[in-house]
Amino acid sequence: MTKPWLASYADGIPAEIDLDPNATLVSVMDESFARFHDRPAYASMGRTLSFADVDRLSADFAAWLQGIDGLEKGSRVAVMLPNLLQYPVCLFGVLRAGMVVVNVNPLYTARELRHQLSDSGAQCIVTLANFAHVVQEVVADTQVRTVVVTEVGDMLAWPKRWLVNAVVRRKAVPAWHLPGHHRFRDALAAGARRNRDPVSVAPSDLAFLQYTGGTTGLSKGAMLSHGNVVANLEQTSLWLSPVTEDGKEIVITALPLYHIFALVCNCLAFMRAGGLNVLIANPRDVQGFVKELARWPYTTIFGVNTLFNALLADEDFAALDFSTVKLSLGGGMAVQRATADRWKDVTGCTLGEGYGLTETSPVVTMNPLSADMVYTGAVGLPLPSTEVAIRDDDGQDLAVGERGELCVRGPQVMQGYWQRPEATDAVMYPDGFLRTGDVATMDDAGYVRIVDRKKDMILVSGFNVYPNEVEDIVAHHPAVLEAACIGVPDPVSTEQVKVVVVARPGATVTAEEIVAHCRESLTAYKVPKFVEFRDELPKTNVGKILRRALREESPPA
Repeated sequence: MTKPWLASYADGIPAEIDLDPNATLVSVMDESFARFHDRPAYASMGRTLSFADVDRLSADFAAWLQGIDGLEKGSRVAVMLPNLLQYPVCLFGVLRAGMVVVNVNPLYTARELRHQLSDSGAQCIVTLANFAHVVQEVVADTQVRTVVVTEVGDMLAWPKRWLVNAVVRRKAVPAWHLPGHHRFRDALAAGARRNRDPVSVAPSDLAFLQYTGGTTGLSKGAMLSHGNVVANLEQTSLWLSPVTEDGKEIVITALPLYHIFALVCNCLAFMRAGGLNVLIANPRDVQGFVKELARWPYTTIFGVNTLFNALLADEDFAALDFSTVKLSLGGGMAVQRATADRWKDVTGCTLGEGYGLTETSPVVTMNPLSADMVYTGAVGLPLPSTEVAIRDDDGQDLAVGERGELCVRGPQVMQGYWQRPEATDAVMYPDGFLRTGDVATMDDAGYVRIVDRKKDMILVSGFNVYPNEVEDIVAHHPAVLEAACIGVPDPVSTEQVKVVVVARPGATVTAEEIVAHCRESLTAYKVPKFVEFRDELPKTNVGKILRRALREESPPA
Protein backbone atom coordinates (compact mmCIF):
# COMPACT_ATOMS: atom_id res chain seq x y z
CA MET A 1 0.00 0.00 0.00
CA THR A 2 1.07 3.61 -0.52
CA LYS A 3 2.19 5.49 2.58
CA PRO A 4 1.82 9.24 1.91
CA TRP A 5 2.53 10.05 5.54
CA LEU A 6 6.20 9.09 5.28
CA ALA A 7 6.97 12.22 3.24
CA SER A 8 5.61 14.33 6.10
CA TYR A 9 7.80 12.77 8.80
CA ALA A 10 10.13 15.08 10.72
CA ASP A 11 13.84 14.78 9.98
CA GLY A 12 15.37 11.76 11.70
CA ILE A 13 12.14 9.80 12.15
CA PRO A 14 12.48 6.42 10.40
CA ALA A 15 9.71 4.66 8.50
CA GLU A 16 10.13 1.51 10.57
CA ILE A 17 11.14 0.79 14.14
CA ASP A 18 14.26 -1.26 14.79
CA LEU A 19 12.86 -3.56 17.45
CA ASP A 20 14.87 -6.10 19.41
CA PRO A 21 13.00 -9.36 18.69
CA ASN A 22 13.62 -10.53 22.26
CA ALA A 23 12.60 -7.32 24.04
CA THR A 24 9.90 -7.53 26.73
CA LEU A 25 8.62 -5.08 29.28
CA VAL A 26 10.73 -6.91 31.86
CA SER A 27 13.93 -6.39 29.88
CA VAL A 28 12.98 -2.75 29.20
CA MET A 29 12.41 -2.03 32.88
CA ASP A 30 15.57 -3.86 33.95
CA GLU A 31 17.57 -1.70 31.54
CA SER A 32 15.97 1.50 32.87
CA PHE A 33 16.47 0.49 36.51
CA ALA A 34 20.18 0.02 35.80
CA ARG A 35 20.63 3.05 33.55
CA PHE A 36 18.77 5.57 35.70
CA HIS A 37 19.42 3.93 39.08
CA ASP A 38 19.68 7.10 41.19
CA ARG A 39 17.27 9.30 39.28
CA PRO A 40 13.73 10.07 40.53
CA ALA A 41 11.07 7.90 38.94
CA TYR A 42 7.66 8.47 40.59
CA ALA A 43 6.47 11.15 43.00
CA SER A 44 3.27 11.39 45.03
CA MET A 45 2.08 13.16 48.17
CA GLY A 46 5.50 14.53 49.05
CA ARG A 47 7.55 11.35 48.51
CA THR A 48 9.67 10.46 45.49
CA LEU A 49 10.79 6.95 44.61
CA SER A 50 14.03 6.59 42.68
CA PHE A 51 14.46 4.00 39.95
CA ALA A 52 16.48 2.01 42.49
CA ASP A 53 13.55 2.16 44.95
CA VAL A 54 11.08 0.92 42.34
CA ASP A 55 13.53 -1.81 41.30
CA ARG A 56 13.85 -3.08 44.87
CA LEU A 57 10.20 -2.78 45.89
CA SER A 58 8.79 -4.30 42.70
CA ALA A 59 11.25 -7.20 43.00
CA ASP A 60 10.02 -7.75 46.56
CA PHE A 61 6.40 -7.76 45.40
CA ALA A 62 7.21 -10.15 42.54
CA ALA A 63 8.93 -12.54 44.95
CA TRP A 64 5.92 -12.43 47.27
CA LEU A 65 3.50 -13.20 44.43
CA GLN A 66 5.60 -16.19 43.44
CA GLY A 67 5.25 -17.57 46.95
CA ILE A 68 1.43 -17.63 46.85
CA ASP A 69 -0.07 -21.04 46.16
CA GLY A 70 -1.90 -21.13 42.84
CA LEU A 71 -0.13 -18.13 41.32
CA GLU A 72 2.28 -18.90 38.50
CA LYS A 73 3.53 -17.52 35.23
CA GLY A 74 0.50 -16.32 33.23
CA SER A 75 -1.78 -15.91 36.26
CA ARG A 76 -3.92 -12.79 36.12
CA VAL A 77 -3.49 -10.24 38.90
CA ALA A 78 -6.02 -7.42 39.15
CA VAL A 79 -4.69 -4.00 40.18
CA MET A 80 -7.44 -1.71 41.50
CA LEU A 81 -5.53 1.44 42.48
CA PRO A 82 -5.59 5.19 41.82
CA ASN A 83 -2.43 7.16 40.98
CA LEU A 84 -0.37 6.37 44.07
CA LEU A 85 3.20 5.10 44.46
CA GLN A 86 1.80 1.64 45.11
CA TYR A 87 0.70 1.43 41.48
CA PRO A 88 4.11 1.26 39.72
CA VAL A 89 5.43 -1.05 42.45
CA CYS A 90 2.56 -3.49 41.87
CA LEU A 91 2.61 -3.09 38.09
CA PHE A 92 6.28 -3.90 37.70
CA GLY A 93 6.08 -6.59 40.38
CA VAL A 94 3.35 -8.47 38.54
CA LEU A 95 5.22 -8.26 35.23
CA ARG A 96 8.53 -9.36 36.79
CA ALA A 97 6.75 -12.39 38.23
CA GLY A 98 5.72 -13.34 34.68
CA MET A 99 2.06 -12.69 35.45
CA VAL A 100 -0.59 -10.66 33.63
CA VAL A 101 -1.84 -7.27 34.83
CA VAL A 102 -5.61 -6.72 34.81
CA ASN A 103 -6.15 -3.01 35.40
CA VAL A 104 -9.38 -2.18 37.25
CA ASN A 105 -11.09 1.16 37.73
CA PRO A 106 -11.24 1.70 41.54
CA LEU A 107 -14.64 3.37 41.17
CA TYR A 108 -16.28 0.33 39.64
CA THR A 109 -19.60 -0.81 41.02
CA ALA A 110 -19.96 -4.36 42.32
CA ARG A 111 -21.57 -5.43 39.02
CA GLU A 112 -18.72 -4.05 36.92
CA LEU A 113 -16.03 -5.48 39.20
CA ARG A 114 -17.67 -8.90 39.34
CA HIS A 115 -17.75 -9.08 35.55
CA GLN A 116 -14.13 -8.06 35.07
CA LEU A 117 -12.74 -10.37 37.75
CA SER A 118 -14.83 -13.30 36.56
CA ASP A 119 -14.12 -12.73 32.88
CA SER A 120 -10.36 -12.38 33.36
CA GLY A 121 -10.10 -15.30 35.76
CA ALA A 122 -8.00 -13.18 38.10
CA GLN A 123 -6.83 -15.09 41.17
CA CYS A 124 -5.36 -12.12 43.03
CA ILE A 125 -6.37 -8.49 43.43
CA VAL A 126 -4.56 -5.48 44.88
CA THR A 127 -6.99 -2.83 46.10
CA LEU A 128 -7.07 0.36 48.11
CA ALA A 129 -8.70 -0.05 51.51
CA ASN A 130 -11.30 2.56 50.58
CA PHE A 131 -12.67 0.25 47.88
CA ALA A 132 -12.21 -3.07 49.67
CA HIS A 133 -15.90 -3.24 50.58
CA VAL A 134 -16.75 -3.60 46.88
CA VAL A 135 -14.21 -6.41 46.54
CA GLN A 136 -15.73 -8.05 49.62
CA GLU A 137 -19.16 -7.96 47.99
CA VAL A 138 -18.10 -9.86 44.86
CA VAL A 139 -15.01 -11.91 45.70
CA ALA A 140 -16.94 -15.12 46.48
CA ASP A 141 -18.36 -15.08 42.94
CA THR A 142 -14.90 -15.03 41.33
CA GLN A 143 -11.70 -17.06 41.23
CA VAL A 144 -9.91 -14.52 43.45
CA ARG A 145 -8.37 -16.20 46.48
CA THR A 146 -5.73 -13.64 47.42
CA VAL A 147 -6.59 -10.03 48.27
CA VAL A 148 -3.89 -7.43 48.95
CA VAL A 149 -5.15 -4.29 50.70
CA THR A 150 -3.17 -1.07 50.84
CA GLU A 151 -3.92 2.28 52.44
CA VAL A 152 -3.37 5.66 50.80
CA GLY A 153 -0.29 6.56 52.82
CA ASP A 154 1.42 3.16 52.83
CA MET A 155 4.38 4.31 50.73
CA LEU A 156 5.00 7.45 52.79
CA ALA A 157 7.55 7.81 55.57
CA TRP A 158 6.58 7.73 59.23
CA PRO A 159 4.83 9.71 60.77
CA LYS A 160 3.19 11.08 57.60
CA ARG A 161 2.08 7.56 56.69
CA TRP A 162 0.20 7.22 59.97
CA LEU A 163 -1.34 10.70 59.72
CA VAL A 164 -2.54 10.27 56.12
CA ASN A 165 -3.99 6.83 56.79
CA ALA A 166 -5.72 8.06 59.94
CA VAL A 167 -7.37 10.91 58.04
CA VAL A 168 -8.50 8.65 55.18
CA ARG A 169 -9.93 6.07 57.58
CA ARG A 170 -12.35 8.67 58.87
CA LYS A 171 -13.82 8.98 55.39
CA ALA A 172 -14.13 5.29 54.56
CA VAL A 173 -14.48 2.06 56.48
CA PRO A 174 -12.09 -0.49 54.97
CA ALA A 175 -13.02 -4.15 54.94
CA TRP A 176 -10.17 -5.93 56.69
CA HIS A 177 -11.74 -9.38 56.93
CA LEU A 178 -11.63 -10.44 53.30
CA PRO A 179 -10.81 -14.07 52.49
CA GLY A 180 -7.08 -14.42 51.81
CA HIS A 181 -6.47 -10.85 52.93
CA HIS A 182 -2.91 -9.52 53.14
CA ARG A 183 -1.62 -6.06 53.97
CA PHE A 184 0.47 -4.54 51.20
CA ARG A 185 3.32 -3.52 53.49
CA ASP A 186 3.42 -7.03 54.96
CA ALA A 187 3.61 -8.50 51.45
CA LEU A 188 6.59 -6.30 50.59
CA ALA A 189 8.35 -7.25 53.82
CA ALA A 190 7.75 -10.95 53.20
CA GLY A 191 8.92 -10.65 49.59
CA ALA A 192 12.16 -9.01 50.73
CA ARG A 193 12.93 -12.18 52.71
CA ARG A 194 12.29 -14.46 49.73
CA ASN A 195 14.43 -15.09 46.67
CA ARG A 196 12.68 -14.25 43.44
CA ASP A 197 12.47 -17.16 41.03
CA PRO A 198 13.81 -16.48 37.54
CA VAL A 199 11.03 -16.27 34.95
CA SER A 200 11.53 -16.45 31.22
CA VAL A 201 9.14 -14.01 29.52
CA ALA A 202 8.75 -13.90 25.74
CA PRO A 203 7.48 -11.00 23.58
CA SER A 204 4.44 -13.13 22.68
CA ASP A 205 3.45 -13.58 26.34
CA LEU A 206 0.52 -11.52 27.61
CA ALA A 207 1.41 -8.47 29.68
CA PHE A 208 -2.05 -6.92 30.09
CA LEU A 209 -5.71 -7.79 29.85
CA GLN A 210 -6.83 -4.22 29.29
CA TYR A 211 -10.62 -3.97 29.42
CA THR A 212 -12.45 -1.74 27.00
CA GLY A 213 -15.92 -1.18 25.60
CA GLY A 214 -17.69 -0.88 28.94
CA THR A 215 -19.54 2.22 27.77
CA THR A 216 -21.42 0.13 25.19
CA GLY A 217 -22.13 -2.99 27.19
CA LEU A 218 -20.03 -5.62 28.95
CA SER A 219 -16.37 -4.74 28.65
CA LYS A 220 -13.93 -6.97 26.75
CA GLY A 221 -10.34 -7.70 27.66
CA ALA A 222 -7.90 -6.63 24.94
CA MET A 223 -4.96 -9.03 25.01
CA LEU A 224 -1.80 -6.91 24.88
CA SER A 225 1.44 -8.85 24.72
CA HIS A 226 4.85 -7.70 25.91
CA GLY A 227 5.76 -7.31 22.24
CA ASN A 228 2.72 -5.13 21.52
CA VAL A 229 3.50 -2.65 24.28
CA VAL A 230 7.27 -2.62 23.74
CA ALA A 231 6.65 -1.85 20.06
CA ASN A 232 4.44 1.11 20.97
CA LEU A 233 7.04 2.35 23.46
CA GLU A 234 9.64 2.30 20.68
CA GLN A 235 7.26 4.03 18.28
CA THR A 236 6.33 6.80 20.70
CA SER A 237 9.94 7.20 21.87
CA LEU A 238 11.07 7.90 18.32
CA TRP A 239 8.21 10.36 17.81
CA LEU A 240 8.91 12.24 21.05
CA SER A 241 12.67 12.37 20.47
CA PRO A 242 12.72 15.83 18.79
CA VAL A 243 11.43 17.47 21.98
CA THR A 244 12.38 15.17 24.85
CA GLU A 245 15.68 14.07 26.38
CA ASP A 246 16.31 10.88 28.31
CA GLY A 247 16.74 11.37 32.03
CA LYS A 248 15.61 15.00 32.07
CA GLU A 249 11.83 15.04 31.70
CA ILE A 250 9.16 15.61 34.35
CA VAL A 251 5.71 14.51 33.22
CA ILE A 252 2.46 15.33 34.99
CA THR A 253 0.44 12.14 35.29
CA ALA A 254 -3.13 13.16 36.05
CA LEU A 255 -5.02 10.65 33.91
CA PRO A 256 -5.55 7.35 35.75
CA LEU A 257 -2.75 4.84 35.34
CA TYR A 258 -5.24 1.99 35.01
CA HIS A 259 -6.30 3.56 31.68
CA ILE A 260 -4.24 2.63 28.62
CA PHE A 261 -3.32 6.26 27.75
CA ALA A 262 -1.54 7.11 31.00
CA LEU A 263 -0.36 3.52 31.52
CA VAL A 264 1.76 3.49 28.37
CA CYS A 265 2.36 7.16 27.51
CA ASN A 266 3.15 8.26 31.06
CA CYS A 267 4.01 5.38 33.37
CA LEU A 268 5.87 3.14 30.92
CA ALA A 269 7.19 5.58 28.31
CA PHE A 270 8.82 7.88 30.84
CA MET A 271 10.09 4.93 32.86
CA ARG A 272 11.84 3.80 29.68
CA ALA A 273 13.21 7.32 29.14
CA GLY A 274 14.36 7.87 32.72
CA GLY A 275 11.79 10.59 33.37
CA LEU A 276 9.92 11.49 36.54
CA ASN A 277 6.17 10.80 36.71
CA VAL A 278 4.41 13.19 39.10
CA LEU A 279 1.32 11.22 40.10
CA ILE A 280 -1.92 13.15 40.64
CA ALA A 281 -4.29 10.99 42.67
CA ASN A 282 -7.37 13.19 42.30
CA PRO A 283 -7.31 15.61 39.35
CA ARG A 284 -10.98 16.39 39.93
CA ASP A 285 -9.78 18.46 42.89
CA VAL A 286 -8.68 21.16 40.46
CA GLN A 287 -7.49 23.57 43.15
CA GLY A 288 -5.31 20.88 44.71
CA PHE A 289 -4.11 19.87 41.26
CA VAL A 290 -3.04 23.42 40.43
CA LYS A 291 -1.19 23.72 43.75
CA GLU A 292 0.71 20.53 42.91
CA LEU A 293 1.59 21.86 39.45
CA ALA A 294 3.07 24.94 41.13
CA ARG A 295 5.56 22.74 42.99
CA TRP A 296 7.16 21.19 39.91
CA PRO A 297 9.23 22.53 36.98
CA TYR A 298 7.44 20.05 34.76
CA THR A 299 8.26 19.69 31.07
CA THR A 300 5.35 17.59 29.81
CA ILE A 301 1.66 17.19 30.47
CA PHE A 302 -0.70 14.71 28.81
CA GLY A 303 -4.47 14.88 29.18
CA VAL A 304 -7.88 14.94 27.58
CA ASN A 305 -9.88 17.94 26.43
CA THR A 306 -12.00 18.05 29.59
CA LEU A 307 -8.90 18.02 31.82
CA PHE A 308 -7.32 20.95 29.98
CA ASN A 309 -10.65 22.78 30.10
CA ALA A 310 -10.90 22.28 33.87
CA LEU A 311 -7.40 23.71 34.41
CA LEU A 312 -8.11 26.70 32.19
CA ALA A 313 -11.29 27.43 34.15
CA ASP A 314 -9.31 27.73 37.41
CA GLU A 315 -8.23 31.33 38.03
CA ASP A 316 -4.98 30.30 39.73
CA PHE A 317 -3.79 28.18 36.82
CA ALA A 318 -2.96 31.16 34.60
CA ALA A 319 -0.61 32.49 37.29
CA LEU A 320 1.68 29.44 37.14
CA ASP A 321 5.15 29.47 35.62
CA PHE A 322 5.04 27.63 32.28
CA SER A 323 8.62 28.38 31.25
CA THR A 324 9.73 24.74 31.52
CA VAL A 325 6.75 23.27 29.65
CA LYS A 326 7.70 22.10 26.18
CA LEU A 327 5.11 19.43 25.42
CA SER A 328 1.35 19.46 25.99
CA LEU A 329 -0.50 16.62 24.34
CA GLY A 330 -4.17 15.65 24.23
CA GLY A 331 -5.75 12.32 23.34
CA GLY A 332 -8.58 10.04 24.38
CA MET A 333 -11.15 12.35 22.81
CA ALA A 334 -11.15 15.23 20.35
CA VAL A 335 -9.11 18.27 21.36
CA GLN A 336 -11.38 21.19 20.52
CA ARG A 337 -9.95 24.25 18.82
CA ALA A 338 -11.46 26.53 21.49
CA THR A 339 -9.56 24.62 24.18
CA ALA A 340 -6.35 24.58 22.14
CA ASP A 341 -6.56 28.32 21.52
CA ARG A 342 -7.10 29.12 25.19
CA TRP A 343 -4.29 26.74 26.22
CA LYS A 344 -1.88 28.50 23.85
CA ASP A 345 -2.92 31.92 25.14
CA VAL A 346 -2.43 30.94 28.80
CA THR A 347 0.61 28.67 28.68
CA GLY A 348 2.37 29.74 25.49
CA CYS A 349 2.56 26.05 24.55
CA THR A 350 0.74 24.49 21.61
CA LEU A 351 -1.68 21.76 22.60
CA GLY A 352 -0.80 18.85 20.34
CA GLU A 353 -2.98 15.90 19.58
CA GLY A 354 -2.62 12.19 18.97
CA TYR A 355 -4.92 9.23 18.49
CA GLY A 356 -5.04 5.72 19.80
CA LEU A 357 -7.20 3.08 21.40
CA THR A 358 -6.86 0.26 23.88
CA GLU A 359 -6.63 -2.31 21.10
CA THR A 360 -3.50 -0.64 19.70
CA SER A 361 -1.47 -0.41 22.91
CA PRO A 362 -2.54 2.53 22.41
CA VAL A 363 -0.91 5.08 20.06
CA VAL A 364 -1.65 5.01 16.31
CA THR A 365 -1.04 8.59 15.12
CA MET A 366 0.50 11.76 16.46
CA ASN A 367 1.24 15.20 15.08
CA PRO A 368 4.92 15.94 14.43
CA LEU A 369 6.44 17.56 17.51
CA SER A 370 8.58 20.67 17.40
CA ALA A 371 8.98 23.99 19.17
CA ASP A 372 7.02 25.75 16.44
CA MET A 373 4.17 23.27 15.96
CA VAL A 374 0.63 24.62 15.62
CA TYR A 375 -2.83 23.21 16.31
CA THR A 376 -4.34 21.80 13.11
CA GLY A 377 -7.34 19.75 14.22
CA ALA A 378 -5.69 16.64 12.77
CA VAL A 379 -4.62 13.75 15.01
CA GLY A 380 -1.40 13.49 13.07
CA LEU A 381 0.51 10.92 11.06
CA PRO A 382 0.75 7.16 11.54
CA LEU A 383 3.73 6.25 13.73
CA PRO A 384 6.68 4.27 12.32
CA SER A 385 5.78 0.68 11.39
CA THR A 386 2.08 1.64 11.47
CA GLU A 387 -0.21 1.37 8.45
CA VAL A 388 -3.52 3.19 8.24
CA ALA A 389 -6.34 2.68 5.74
CA ILE A 390 -9.68 4.46 5.34
CA ARG A 391 -12.27 1.86 4.30
CA ASP A 392 -15.94 1.74 3.42
CA ASP A 393 -18.47 -0.65 4.98
CA ASP A 394 -17.48 -3.35 2.48
CA GLY A 395 -13.83 -3.16 3.53
CA GLN A 396 -12.67 -1.38 0.37
CA ASP A 397 -10.01 1.33 0.57
CA LEU A 398 -11.30 4.83 -0.12
CA ALA A 399 -9.62 7.66 -1.98
CA VAL A 400 -7.74 10.50 -0.30
CA GLY A 401 -10.13 12.87 1.44
CA GLU A 402 -13.08 10.47 1.56
CA ARG A 403 -14.76 9.64 4.86
CA GLY A 404 -14.67 6.06 6.03
CA GLU A 405 -13.70 3.80 8.90
CA LEU A 406 -10.16 4.18 10.17
CA CYS A 407 -8.36 0.82 10.09
CA VAL A 408 -4.92 0.10 11.56
CA ARG A 409 -2.21 -2.51 11.10
CA GLY A 410 1.05 -2.66 13.02
CA PRO A 411 3.04 -4.41 15.76
CA GLN A 412 1.07 -2.60 18.46
CA VAL A 413 -2.29 -4.13 17.44
CA MET A 414 -3.68 -6.47 20.10
CA GLN A 415 -3.68 -10.26 19.97
CA GLY A 416 -7.48 -10.25 20.16
CA TYR A 417 -10.20 -10.11 22.81
CA TRP A 418 -9.83 -12.45 25.76
CA GLN A 419 -12.00 -15.55 25.27
CA ARG A 420 -14.10 -13.77 22.63
CA PRO A 421 -13.10 -15.07 19.19
CA GLU A 422 -16.34 -13.83 17.61
CA ALA A 423 -15.74 -10.31 18.89
CA THR A 424 -12.17 -10.47 17.63
CA ASP A 425 -13.29 -11.61 14.17
CA ALA A 426 -15.79 -8.75 14.06
CA VAL A 427 -13.04 -6.11 14.33
CA MET A 428 -10.19 -7.76 12.41
CA TYR A 429 -9.94 -7.96 8.63
CA PRO A 430 -8.23 -11.03 7.16
CA ASP A 431 -5.27 -8.86 6.08
CA GLY A 432 -4.53 -7.91 9.71
CA PHE A 433 -6.15 -4.47 9.75
CA LEU A 434 -8.10 -3.56 12.91
CA ARG A 435 -11.43 -1.78 12.50
CA THR A 436 -11.40 1.10 14.99
CA GLY A 437 -15.06 2.15 14.73
CA ASP A 438 -13.97 5.75 14.10
CA VAL A 439 -14.94 7.71 11.00
CA ALA A 440 -11.89 9.51 9.63
CA THR A 441 -10.29 11.09 6.59
CA MET A 442 -6.71 11.21 5.38
CA ASP A 443 -5.30 14.01 3.22
CA ASP A 444 -2.64 13.68 0.53
CA ALA A 445 0.10 14.47 3.07
CA GLY A 446 -0.95 11.52 5.24
CA TYR A 447 -2.58 13.51 8.06
CA VAL A 448 -5.54 11.79 9.70
CA ARG A 449 -8.58 13.64 10.95
CA ILE A 450 -11.18 11.94 13.13
CA VAL A 451 -14.70 12.87 12.15
CA ASP A 452 -16.48 10.95 14.90
CA ARG A 453 -17.41 7.56 16.28
CA LYS A 454 -19.60 5.59 13.86
CA LYS A 455 -22.02 4.72 16.64
CA ASP A 456 -22.43 8.40 17.64
CA MET A 457 -23.34 9.68 14.17
CA ILE A 458 -26.75 11.41 14.02
CA LEU A 459 -29.05 10.91 11.04
CA VAL A 460 -31.26 13.93 10.32
CA SER A 461 -33.61 13.43 7.34
CA GLY A 462 -30.98 11.33 5.58
CA PHE A 463 -28.09 13.70 6.34
CA ASN A 464 -25.19 12.70 8.59
CA VAL A 465 -24.42 14.96 11.53
CA TYR A 466 -21.18 14.35 13.43
CA PRO A 467 -21.35 15.36 17.12
CA ASN A 468 -17.69 16.46 17.25
CA GLU A 469 -18.36 19.21 14.73
CA VAL A 470 -21.36 20.56 16.64
CA GLU A 471 -19.58 20.33 19.99
CA ASP A 472 -16.59 22.22 18.63
CA ILE A 473 -18.81 25.09 17.48
CA VAL A 474 -20.76 25.25 20.76
CA ALA A 475 -17.49 25.20 22.74
CA HIS A 476 -16.43 28.42 21.00
CA HIS A 477 -19.25 30.33 22.70
CA PRO A 478 -17.55 32.38 25.45
CA ALA A 479 -20.11 31.33 28.08
CA VAL A 480 -19.71 27.58 27.46
CA LEU A 481 -17.37 25.43 29.52
CA GLU A 482 -18.15 22.14 27.77
CA ALA A 483 -20.88 20.57 25.67
CA ALA A 484 -22.07 17.21 24.41
CA CYS A 485 -24.07 16.57 21.26
CA ILE A 486 -26.41 13.62 20.78
CA GLY A 487 -29.25 12.57 18.52
CA VAL A 488 -32.73 12.13 19.92
CA PRO A 489 -35.40 10.11 18.07
CA ASP A 490 -37.84 12.08 15.94
CA PRO A 491 -40.85 10.56 14.09
CA VAL A 492 -40.43 12.87 11.10
CA SER A 493 -36.67 13.28 10.54
CA THR A 494 -35.41 10.04 12.18
CA GLU A 495 -33.33 12.06 14.67
CA GLN A 496 -32.86 15.64 15.82
CA VAL A 497 -29.74 17.28 17.18
CA LYS A 498 -29.56 18.02 20.88
CA VAL A 499 -26.75 19.67 22.84
CA VAL A 500 -26.23 19.45 26.57
CA VAL A 501 -24.30 22.47 27.82
CA VAL A 502 -22.32 23.29 30.96
CA ALA A 503 -21.86 27.02 31.36
CA ARG A 504 -18.68 28.62 32.66
CA PRO A 505 -18.77 29.59 36.35
CA GLY A 506 -20.52 32.94 36.69
CA ALA A 507 -21.60 33.04 33.04
CA THR A 508 -25.17 33.04 31.78
CA VAL A 509 -26.39 31.90 28.40
CA THR A 510 -29.78 30.94 26.97
CA ALA A 511 -30.82 28.17 24.63
CA GLU A 512 -31.73 30.78 22.04
CA GLU A 513 -28.21 32.23 22.20
CA ILE A 514 -26.66 28.80 21.72
CA VAL A 515 -28.86 28.10 18.69
CA ALA A 516 -28.10 31.54 17.19
CA HIS A 517 -24.38 30.96 17.71
CA CYS A 518 -24.60 27.61 15.91
CA ARG A 519 -26.52 29.06 12.97
CA GLU A 520 -23.54 31.28 12.20
CA SER A 521 -21.33 28.27 11.46
CA LEU A 522 -23.52 25.24 10.81
CA THR A 523 -25.87 24.16 8.02
CA ALA A 524 -29.50 24.24 9.13
CA TYR A 525 -29.90 20.47 9.65
CA LYS A 526 -26.85 20.45 11.97
CA VAL A 527 -28.14 23.26 14.21
CA PRO A 528 -29.38 21.92 17.58
CA LYS A 529 -33.13 21.76 17.92
CA PHE A 530 -32.89 21.09 21.64
CA VAL A 531 -30.58 22.67 24.22
CA GLU A 532 -30.32 21.42 27.79
CA PHE A 533 -28.25 22.97 30.57
CA ARG A 534 -26.57 20.94 33.31
CA ASP A 535 -24.09 21.51 36.10
CA GLU A 536 -21.89 18.69 34.79
CA LEU A 537 -21.72 16.04 32.10
CA PRO A 538 -21.40 12.29 32.66
CA LYS A 539 -17.84 11.14 31.95
CA THR A 540 -15.75 8.01 31.86
CA ASN A 541 -12.93 7.41 34.32
CA VAL A 542 -10.49 9.17 31.99
CA GLY A 543 -12.74 12.17 31.39
CA LYS A 544 -14.41 11.28 28.09
CA ILE A 545 -17.95 12.60 27.85
CA LEU A 546 -20.46 9.74 27.89
CA ARG A 547 -22.82 10.49 25.03
CA ARG A 548 -24.44 7.09 25.49
CA ALA A 549 -25.55 8.00 29.02
CA LEU A 550 -27.05 11.23 27.72
CA ARG A 551 -28.94 9.38 24.98
CA GLU A 552 -30.39 6.96 27.50
CA GLU A 553 -31.58 9.87 29.66
CA SER A 554 -33.18 11.79 26.78
CA PRO A 555 -36.79 10.89 25.94
CA PRO A 556 -37.98 10.84 22.31
CA ALA A 557 -38.65 14.26 20.82
